[in-house]
Amino acid sequence: MLNNQLLKKKLRLYYITTIFSLFFAVVGFSYNAWRLEVSEDNNNIRTASFEVLKSLAEFEQVVFSAHYDQDESAGNPRLGWIKIGLVVDLSVLISPEVESSSALLKQRWNDNWSTIQASQNDISFITDQIDEVRANIKAKLADLN
Repeated sequence: MLNNQLLKKKLRLYYITTIFSLFFAVVGFSYNAWRLEVSEDNNNIRTASFEVLKSLAEFEQVVFSAHYDQDESAGNPRLGWIKIGLVVDLSVLISPEVESSSALLKQRWNDNWSTIQASQNDISFITDQIDEVRANIKAKLADLN
């Protein structure tokens, strides 16, 4: 009788330990999977952000070449369209704010590309929007966890 009670006590302790071990294993695995997913998302956002920042700098160079240097080769609007297209495409991966400010930049480029060689207002209009896109990217990068 005493052996039987001792055996039941040991089995109960074994079952409780097994249940807690299984619970903590599931919780640990779930946290690890979640953390890996968040890290991958953050890595994708960082990569897209850096590419967009590079493309914005290249786009700005096209705008400045067209306006200040009157260089039809380096300031070719087709180069601008290529750069702004990449910015808009990659902005979707960063955040809704960056996506909307990039779309607005594309719209401003669409409305003003033909007059940036002569108009200081048009170039300011475009460069201000470039700065807004950059600010939104920097804010998103600062918020990553």
